[in-house]
Amino acid sequence: MIDPLMATLDRRLEAGEPPIAAFKATVRDARALLATRFEQGTRASVLVRTAAQFTDAVMQRVWPRFFPADAGASLIAVGGYGRGELHPASDVDVLILTNDDPQSLAEYIEPLVMFLWDIGLEIGHSVRSLGQCVDEARADISVATNLVEARWLAGSGELYAQLGEATGPSHIWPSRQFFSAKREEQRRRHAKFDDSGHNLEPNVKEGPGGLRDIQTIGWVAKRHFGVSTMAALVEHGFLNDQEYRQLKRGEEHLWRIRYALHLLTGRHEDRLLFEYQRVLANQLGYTDADSNLAVEQFMQDYYRRVVEMQRLNEMLLQLFEEAILLDNQLGEPVPINRRFQARSGYLEAVNSGIFARYPLAMLELFLILQQNPQVLGVRASTIRLIRAHRHLIDERFRRDIRARALFLEIFRQREGLTHATRRMHRYGILMRYLPAFHAVTGLMQFDLFHVYTVDEHILMVIRNMRRFALPKHAAECPRCNQVFARIPKTELLYLAGLFHDIAKGRGGDHSDLGAEDAREFCLKHGLSAFDADLVAWLVKKHLVMSSTAQHRDIDDPDIIQDFAQMVGSQTRLDYLYLLTVADMRGTNPGRWNSWKAALLDHLHTRTGAALERGLDQPQEQDEVITERQAEARVRLLKQGYDHDQINLLWMSLSTDYFLQNSADAVVWHTELLWPPGKNFDCLQVELRADPVHRCTDICVYGPDSDELFAHSAALLDQLGLNILSARVQTTSQGLSIGTYLVLEEDGTQIVGEERVQGIKFYMQDSLNSSEPPQGVLRIPRQLRPFQTASEIQFEQDEGRMSTLLRLKTSDRPGLLRLVGQAFAAHKLRLSDARIATAGAEAQDTFAITDRENQPITDPERLHEIAKSLRDILDD
Repeated sequence: MIDPLMATLDRRLEAGEPPIAAFKATVRDARALLATRFEQGTRASVLVRTAAQFTDAVMQRVWPRFFPADAGASLIAVGGYGRGELHPASDVDVLILTNDDPQSLAEYIEPLVMFLWDIGLEIGHSVRSLGQCVDEARADISVATNLVEARWLAGSGELYAQLGEATGPSHIWPSRQFFSAKREEQRRRHAKFDDSGHNLEPNVKEGPGGLRDIQTIGWVAKRHFGVSTMAALVEHGFLNDQEYRQLKRGEEHLWRIRYALHLLTGRHEDRLLFEYQRVLANQLGYTDADSNLAVEQFMQDYYRRVVEMQRLNEMLLQLFEEAILLDNQLGEPVPINRRFQARSGYLEAVNSGIFARYPLAMLELFLILQQNPQVLGVRASTIRLIRAHRHLIDERFRRDIRARALFLEIFRQREGLTHATRRMHRYGILMRYLPAFHAVTGLMQFDLFHVYTVDEHILMVIRNMRRFALPKHAAECPRCNQVFARIPKTELLYLAGLFHDIAKGRGGDHSDLGAEDAREFCLKHGLSAFDADLVAWLVKKHLVMSSTAQHRDIDDPDIIQDFAQMVGSQTRLDYLYLLTVADMRGTNPGRWNSWKAALLDHLHTRTGAALERGLDQPQEQDEVITERQAEARVRLLKQGYDHDQINLLWMSLSTDYFLQNSADAVVWHTELLWPPGKNFDCLQVELRADPVHRCTDICVYGPDSDELFAHSAALLDQLGLNILSARVQTTSQGLSIGTYLVLEEDGTQIVGEERVQGIKFYMQDSLNSSEPPQGVLRIPRQLRPFQTASEIQFEQDEGRMSTLLRLKTSDRPGLLRLVGQAFAAHKLRLSDARIATAGAEAQDTFAITDRENQPITDPERLHEIAKSLRDILDD
């Protein structure tokens, strides 16, 4: 490919064509040809090297046009270009190396760089003298690393050789320092991605398990061993043939994705953003299946590759550490049992034949690590043995009662379960022992709700459960630590966590399928039928408590009674509560907040009280109202409020009001509306910290109007507040009491008197203005790929004399404002709104009535309301 292009270029130049035009056309033709070859199936590894070779040929023709032969300068490729790899939008990094002060060659350098830009090469250039290069490299590991990749292109070969000598490990950055610096650099880089390659929008180059991890191995190998290819690591005994092939396959896979990403975006883009994932999946040949979207298959392949690269990277860096830092001088072995010993703080097999003779040792290893916390980890040589023998974990192995006992014992240990399960996953043991776990390894769900792949999520849930047992983490979820201390068998909770999502991606209800898997597993592993039923029940019901807390009115005693009937006992309630909290915190930690914690705690408390009272003695609504009024009345009387005047004010409020508001809220609202019969000529706004719901309660009260909810929602959105719940009650005197439970956008509570007063006065002034809130509603980038048609369902709540409108729609800024505008247009009153968001999808429930506080029952009117909402939301 290169020779014909360059021959054509030479002919054009010989014919007198202007150089810029000739070179620019050649660069354009080369890029088009490379793109076509990629679309036709040529491997990315071939194309990136071809692109570098083409660029070499261009550079070698351009250099003598600007630099005389005796200029005392050298043109050197560095970075990725120095490795001989160029993706479609990669920078062409070059070093112009000079003998003397670079300024003396400015008359040559500036025209050269301008020419390269003019012909279409994205040049990243540095100009340094030999001395400057050495000083910069000594001070900065990044510069030194770039020079490790240095490759001569044109100019003085002698000067290039001097650079190699002056920046070699005998002069600067000796192998030990270089390795330590690169390892620390990788640690910091991984930390930016939460040490996970399973991010929703991963970085193909910089993320854990990405191309940079592979490059790190190459840099260390080149610096210490002087090798130029990964294949040489096989000769040095750091990789075996199989591992080398895995490394190259992983590199090829990531190169293919990065190549396609650059072509798709037309720029240097290494992030697999949502808007690119679907397109790339289709371009790379993935197709939708019944239970798995093409994009999910594409991303699962990606995640599995980066996990494999992480495993190889971890093993190789540990081997490098032993060879470079320890100089292969390991401490004396400390016997642990007949199969394992500790050496220099790391666990190792006593010989290379252990796993072949006794495969059960591959499970025993993790138990030993739990029982010996002073051991720091597993030696790389033993990790390699595990990788080589894990195929021995087959059906016969799984049926072995000793294997089953070992696996269960790992989950019964009081220490180290989080590290044990994560190591089992990293070393490929968990998926071998549980084939169902292999199916969900790397499986992502194309949404914003699940921020981890299914396997990572499961391990995160187990980690969250373990933290409930540790006093040092008690502040995270205080109630969970108290409840955890009283559950009889912690291993049952951990097993429920292991199986709760294990059936995802199969089609069908994953809760039902997972429950079947869990029961079968428990019985095969010697658990009693009672314990097996409990684990299976937890898996089957693992979504119910979350759904009830977020989507149902848990102040309603009927809802609590139904939930208590489903649970049946305090023990089951405790297990389900712990599983639910661990699951919600492990699904999207950024979405977990004090409000959700309060909802679950509230539901756990109320249900526990119902179970203690007895399922045959349900609490009546009148009883709840009486209790709340009595508590609020006592507090108000202590403050000097008049008994009869309290009754007079409360007579203007509905029974629903007292069901939906705590005694704290009733006291607060009474203080705000006092005295009875007070005239409000404008809307008022007050804020308070809500101790029950652990958020901020904003009360908007005053003259009623149809647009009040829409306007309030718009203002709260403008203020950067996240509405969690909204309730609007109307008194018999025509006053509106709107209560909005809110948090800041980042999920934290509102703090600071200045912030509180700013919210109050901004809302008060705006609500009493004749101009409705304005603002352009822009959908954020991350939400755009998930825009879906709205789903609207109606349900009659006869007990509350209202109509429930259940809305599923694409989340966006100002959503509640749009909903409120539709309600106002249809003269609807909102009595209650429960706001929940699952990633990019809003799942909200609204209790609505007409202006006479009657439910909406006319099918035609319901149809019109739904149509208006779809028109405004799906436009």
